[in-house]
Amino acid sequence: MKPAYYIGVMSGTSLDGIDTVLADFSGPSPVLQKTFFLPYDETLRSQLLALHQPGDDELNRAALLSNQLSQLYAKAVIGLLQQSKISPQQVVAIGCHGQTVRHCPETEKRYTIQLVNAALLAELTQITVVVDFRSRDIAAGGQGAPLVPAFHQAIFRSVDVSRVIVNIGGIANITSLGLGHQAVAGFDCGPGNLLLDAWCLRHTGQVYDKNGDWAAQGKIIGDLLKKLHETTHFFTLPPPKSTGRDLFNIQWLDDYLSGDEAVEDVQATLLQLTVTTIADSIDKYCASASEIYICGGGAHNRLLIDCLREALPNRKVSLTDELGVAADWVEAYAFAWLAQQAILGKPANLSAVTGAKGERILGAIYPGL
Repeated sequence: MKPAYYIGVMSGTSLDGIDTVLADFSGPSPVLQKTFFLPYDETLRSQLLALHQPGDDELNRAALLSNQLSQLYAKAVIGLLQQSKISPQQVVAIGCHGQTVRHCPETEKRYTIQLVNAALLAELTQITVVVDFRSRDIAAGGQGAPLVPAFHQAIFRSVDVSRVIVNIGGIANITSLGLGHQAVAGFDCGPGNLLLDAWCLRHTGQVYDKNGDWAAQGKIIGDLLKKLHETTHFFTLPPPKSTGRDLFNIQWLDDYLSGDEAVEDVQATLLQLTVTTIADSIDKYCASASEIYICGGGAHNRLLIDCLREALPNRKVSLTDELGVAADWVEAYAFAWLAQQAILGKPANLSAVTGAKGERILGAIYPGL
């Protein structure tokens, strides 16, 4: 059978770089063929972080960063093709998430912005590009996120056991995959790595806390954890719900601090906030699930995974690697799948997850050469 190659390109809230995958959708089950990672340099990361907050000359800065990102996306795609030894002409389409700098799904605002110059990316790669996956769902009254539960359903659902897929990127989100015809549920839980990374960078100069080793040196500040958890309205909202750096950022954290806390204790508390909000969400909305599978960058935080196992007793907690897809590549793989759905004219959102009025075909298509 002739391959049906699609490329997925994902740069997430963690701002660490670009995950790129090549997938073949020609058979009854998709096959992940190759992966490629291109890291962001510190200058680009700082520029993107700055754009998350209001500032001067935003339109010009956003346009220039869109061009720069698209050149990097193209570089990642070309690197992937070279490793795979296939030509651009063999690829049906690229699904590119873009870099989120605003996500405001609230009724009075209702918009989302991901930076990417899709025309430039199509021109540089000579491949059809699908972008802007979130806007149509938002236009239909949805949150525009999370979008990956439909992919999780297609790839990870079991006929024998109820599962939860937990993606821990900058933001943490969960997908509940029940048995039989039970509806798939999914929503953002709260911060994943982004507060941990921001606090670690501020106080150690490292972009992340490897294995949670620094957090392990601290003690959880009970009063701080309680304030962070109980006074934040987002945590009390029922699904569907989504969030991002617009709410959870270092300035939000600073408002809760007295300034005399030991910095490693704050790190330990932030890690526990991620654990608590994930575990509480599973207990409340996915009580029947007996298997929990983790993906995203948080899967590499050994302390975080250990604490999740403690918080979710009597449930299996493992990584999606056990299901055949390495934790690092699930989201990029999802956007390859979303691109295929768009090209085939098939809906890709789940209204039960996002709150949209119904199923919609997602994405804007920029033809290649």
